[in-house]
Amino acid sequence: MTDLSSKLNRETNRRISPKLKGIFVVLFASLCFSCDQQALYDQYQAIDNKTWGKDKEYYFSFHIDDITSPYNLTLEVRNNNMYPYQNLWLFCNEEQPIGPLKRDTIECTLADEFGKWYGHGISLFQSSFPIRTNYKFEHPGMYTFSFRQGMRDSTLRGIQEIGFRVEKAN
Repeated sequence: MTDLSSKLNRETNRRISPKLKGIFVVLFASLCFSCDQQALYDQYQAIDNKTWGKDKEYYFSFHIDDITSPYNLTLEVRNNNMYPYQNLWLFCNEEQPIGPLKRDTIECTLADEFGKWYGHGISLFQSSFPIRTNYKFEHPGMYTFSFRQGMRDSTLRGIQEIGFRVEKAN
């Protein structure tokens, strides 16, 4: 009985060595950071008081050095269950270092016709919308994209954050 109890005691007291723990931490950290090495810019902005006023614009500025590579530009929207619509219309402006201001209108479909959110999440849903794919910037320098809601409501509730991502295309 004492041999069995001492054997059980040794097994329960067995621990992972600090060296092995360190290796696991390094592997986990490198796995987390290696997944996002292509992102040149990835930024979110919280919507003030979770209500987006019709005249409120959100700006995302980043610098482009390499104009030979193509890029993917993605709009990220985080909404909650309080958002009352299936889609979200946005007005987008692109300011370039040289040249005219480019304007565009973007429709973001957030839910199906039955109200089921397309984005992933439980109470906060994140959806991604490609704005430009394999896009080549014309000039090196600072670029600014701005977004303003284009819905009929003067204040839009339920949109919590808007984000913008720039990554090199594969």
